[in-house]
Amino acid sequence: MCLALPALLLERLSADQGRIDLGGVRKTVSLALVPEAKVGDYVIVHVGHAIGVVDADEAAATLALFAQMQAEEGAR
Repeated sequence: MCLALPALLLERLSADQGRIDLGGVRKTVSLALVPEAKVGDYVIVHVGHAIGVVDADEAAATLALFAQMQAEEGAR
């Protein structure tokens, strides 16, 4: 099983590297597969690589689902 999560692109560091924010965690990822990504876009990140650009509304809905799952797990 693989998991890819939407993350906000904060900064382009070079042609193929960028800094993202994923729930408060900031890290550098490869942007080689999404050269069209701009600062402020949400990108889908899988194992250190942005693999697609996603609409902000879709990213928000996905992140809300993950937050809900985390809250329900914490309530157990």
